[in-house]
Amino acid sequence: MCSYIRTIIEKMQEIKKEFQKTLAKIIKRHRNNISMSRLCDEIDLSKSVWSELERGNKDIQLSTFWRIAEAFNIKPSDLLKEIEESLGENFSFLENTFSK
Repeated sequence: MCSYIRTIIEKMQEIKKEFQKTLAKIIKRHRNNISMSRLCDEIDLSKSVWSELERGNKDIQLSTFWRIAEAFNIKPSDLLKEIEESLGENFSFLENTFSK
């Protein structure tokens, strides 16, 4: 049983990492020519946290996600749609996680 739980946790971590890497690519593309300093000041986020987001190493809070979308002058739903399209329709945080 312990091995099964460990496998589930590892799989969930892999899925989360895929999501974070996809988000990182999209926010880098949207940041384009906006300086990190200006963007971080605008959304009240430290440069170190932003750097972790851009490298795909940080899990994002909904409020931060919302502020980022607004800084890029896009709707949060549009930003989420980009992520969803990039991940593909078969992406799921629960896919095969709980089946034995």
